Amino acid sequence: MSARPAALVLLLAGHAGCAPAPEGRGGADASVAAQHDAVRERLDLDERQAFDDAMRGFVAAPSGVVRDAADEVIWDFAAFDFVDGEAPPTVNPSLWRQARLNNHAGLFKVTDRIWQLRGFDIANLSLIEGETGWIVVDPLTSKETAAAAMAFARQHLGDRPVSAIVYTHSHVDHFGGVLGVISAEEATARQVPIVAPVGFMEEATSENVLLGVAMVRRSEYMYGKHLPRDATGLIDNGLGKAVAYGNIGLLPPTLVVRQPTEEHVIDGVRFVFHNVPGTEAPSEFTFALPELKAFNGAELVSQTLHNLYTIRGAKVRDALRWANDIDATAERLGDAEVLFNQHHWPVWGNDEIRGFLAAQGDVYRYLHDQTVRLMNAGLSAPEIAETLELPEALDRHLATRGYYGTVRHNIKAIYQFYLGWYDAHPANLDPLPPVPAAEGYVALAGGMGPLLDAARTAQAQGEHRWAAELLKHAVYAEPGNDEARGLLAVSFEQLGFAAEASTWRNAYLAGAQEARDGAPAKGFSPARMRELLARTPVERFLERMAASIDGPAAGDLDLTINLVLTDRGESHVLHLRNGVLRHRSAPEDPAADATLRLTHAVFLDMMTGQAGAGALLTSDEVTIEGSTLDLGRFFSLVEKPPGNFPILSR
Repeated sequence: MSARPAALVLLLAGHAGCAPAPEGRGGADASVAAQHDAVRERLDLDERQAFDDAMRGFVAAPSGVVRDAADEVIWDFAAFDFVDGEAPPTVNPSLWRQARLNNHAGLFKVTDRIWQLRGFDIANLSLIEGETGWIVVDPLTSKETAAAAMAFARQHLGDRPVSAIVYTHSHVDHFGGVLGVISAEEATARQVPIVAPVGFMEEATSENVLLGVAMVRRSEYMYGKHLPRDATGLIDNGLGKAVAYGNIGLLPPTLVVRQPTEEHVIDGVRFVFHNVPGTEAPSEFTFALPELKAFNGAELVSQTLHNLYTIRGAKVRDALRWANDIDATAERLGDAEVLFNQHHWPVWGNDEIRGFLAAQGDVYRYLHDQTVRLMNAGLSAPEIAETLELPEALDRHLATRGYYGTVRHNIKAIYQFYLGWYDAHPANLDPLPPVPAAEGYVALAGGMGPLLDAARTAQAQGEHRWAAELLKHAVYAEPGNDEARGLLAVSFEQLGFAAEASTWRNAYLAGAQEARDGAPAKGFSPARMRELLARTPVERFLERMAASIDGPAAGDLDLTINLVLTDRGESHVLHLRNGVLRHRSAPEDPAADATLRLTHAVFLDMMTGQAGAGALLTSDEVTIEGSTLDLGRFFSLVEKPPGNFPILSR
């Protein structure tokens, strides 16, 4: 076996063979210390400009906690107070610096008539002073934190009404808190404009319905939801501190920006919108405020390398398009003197902004072009990721370091974007699934004992990537083997302590947590998304229902069901045949096996698991015609996926 990178680092640091694996939660070993030392030597972590910029315009800082209606804490402003001073041994010093920068929470004045609220969620809420009220840009993830941010702003800036809402893109941390900013009733009564890029509603709702369960569970790893807030757990999320897992809502846009560039005057302020779809989000725009000499980059740019593939799972993003749109932003900048984005702190000064944009665009273009070059040379995605590095100037540029995205998984994303999952090696056309492969590897090693001994040896040499590879098979082969799970947790911890990317750190430490303690007792409740789902087209739910049918059990059935939403005047015909559920918006089929009539509210209760079959049968808002037996048979085939499924075992 060839030498592995972790071993090379140890040899250079003079620590080879002397990195005993910690026996439980806690300390970093010598291999981690060596990697941290290499980071300190390579990067200027004492650079102060970013800290000055992160505090520029500071008005006030919040305190206390934010609770929901059930008195559950959604946000704690003191949770990350421990992130201060020198980096502890269990945190990559470069990531620690980013975490300190993201600790600057509160209300900030960006420039005349523009403010930001940072540290109330993972994203920023921006406020633009219009002629009659506040134009709110991106109302955060949750109703609770958005309401707290607005209350804090009004406390210091005065009680002005919301005169418009702008969604920069279709990710939930940029729209989910809208009902904490304004109620649906007030928005309708006052005809408050809600502005969004073309495709917003389709993307915002489809991502959260069709694969919402899998993405939420994976996001718990990526964002470290269940990790303790301390130096061995969650310290940051690269883009911001953490995700506010509160109640999520949505108000549909009333003004959709459809053209590549559109101008609109909103509450007396001239906006020049630029659609940048298929970059950081499938539906996204940036905008200029020419009279204010300001430009909002949405999430096209931020103070970190972003994701071409997000490890929570999502469609792969187009690196070339992303780079080109950043270059176009530089051309659209005009005489803007501040670039404020929906994560992190702004960049001031026209020359400084242009330098910032140049570095951001160059990173994505370099990764794209060089990955494609090596793809054409026949290298696979893992081989490219292992060997390709950024040029010195870009690598040392702290605003493009991999605190959220990483060079390695972005390279794999580019490979996937163009060539897909298959690397052309015939052995990988139809490989064994994890469990039988693991059983074969354990047997080849001579049994579980020798495999665990080999893993311990790798750990003692600081080779935790290799140890994790071995132990992955051990746990797949014997999920109940506590010794194997404990050893896997040790390697995951060390990999997490070494990681510069918050997403990798969180995933590794969440894996260690699951290895020791099992999967969480319960998953994210769909009821938290009810106010979003209430604005979601019924077709999205039927797509999800179709993808939840137990196909093998349904293979011999041929059923037609009429679904009628009585308060909306909607009817949908559902046809189950050959294990496939097809659905269409159409008048009721008189030959249907059953007809289910219910209100939209009851339908939502059913889809979010708040109402079972018994409640449906006894509700005054539900009527069943035709065969109750066939209707029951149909719904028995619709699986409810567990939101707390294990990741490390099957």
